[in-house]
Amino acid sequence: MPTREEKIMVHVPFRELYRQYLPVLIERRLNLEISFDYSSLVEFSERDFLYVADEIKKAELSVTFHAPFMDLRPGAIDPGIRNLSLKRIESVLSLAPIFSPLCVVCHPAFDRRYYVSTDEQWLKNSIETWTYLAERADRLGTIIVLENVYEEDPQVLARLLSAVDSSTCRFCFDTGHFNVFSRVPLQKWVDKLGKFMFEVHLHDNDGLNDEHRPIGTGNFPFDLFFALLKEKNLSPILTLEAHREEDLWESLSTLTGPSRR
Repeated sequence: MPTREEKIMVHVPFRELYRQYLPVLIERRLNLEISFDYSSLVEFSERDFLYVADEIKKAELSVTFHAPFMDLRPGAIDPGIRNLSLKRIESVLSLAPIFSPLCVVCHPAFDRRYYVSTDEQWLKNSIETWTYLAERADRLGTIIVLENVYEEDPQVLARLLSAVDSSTCRFCFDTGHFNVFSRVPLQKWVDKLGKFMFEVHLHDNDGLNDEHRPIGTGNFPFDLFFALLKEKNLSPILTLEAHREEDLWESLSTLTGPSRR
C-alpha cells in the first residue's frame, strides 16, 4: 500500500463540491478530482467555476478532471454522434485554463457486446478522436487519460494508446471496473498498460456489480496491485472514487492508516 506522504486525490462532482464539500476538503488538505456531467456544465456560470478554482489555488491543492461520459461515444460509427461526444469533452477542456488540471479522465467507451463486427472501425475513429484531443490538451498544459470500463482485457486500449502515441494521452486503471468486467488476470493489465498508466481509480466491489465500495470491503486484490506497481516502479496518481461521503473517509483511513505504512 502507498504511504501517507504520497499524493492522493478524491473524486467529487462539481455540483457537490460547489454546494457542500469545498470547505471540508480544503480543511482536510485533500487534492481533488472534479467530475463534470452535462448538467453542471450548463447550470453553473464561469463566475462559479472561477470561484471554486480560486479557492483551490489559494489552498495550493492539486486538481484533476473527470469529463462527462453518460451517452458519449467518442469512437462512434455515426459521425454525428462522434462529433457531439467530442464537443462535450471539449467543453470540459475549455475549463483547463481556469483550474490547471494535471489531467482529464475520459471514457473511450468500448464495449465488445455493443460494437459487434465494427470494433476495427471503432478503433480507427477513436484514434482520430483522441489524437485530436491529446493535441488540444497539450496546448492547454494538461493530458488526456483514458479509463477502462467494460473492456474484458487490455488489448483494445493498448492498441488505441499505442496508435495515438502521445505523451499527452495516457491510461487510468479503474480497480472496480476491472473487478467486474475483466476476464483476464490483473498481472496482464499491468504488464500491457503499465507504461501508459498515469492515474488509478480506487474503489471496491464483490466482482458482480460496480458498487464503488470502500477499498478492502470487496474482493479486489489491492495488496497484489500495489505490489505490481512497486515491482514495475510505477507511481500513478491515486484517486479515491467513492460515491458516499462515509465511504470516502473509510477508504482514506485504509489507504493511509499506520498499518499500511
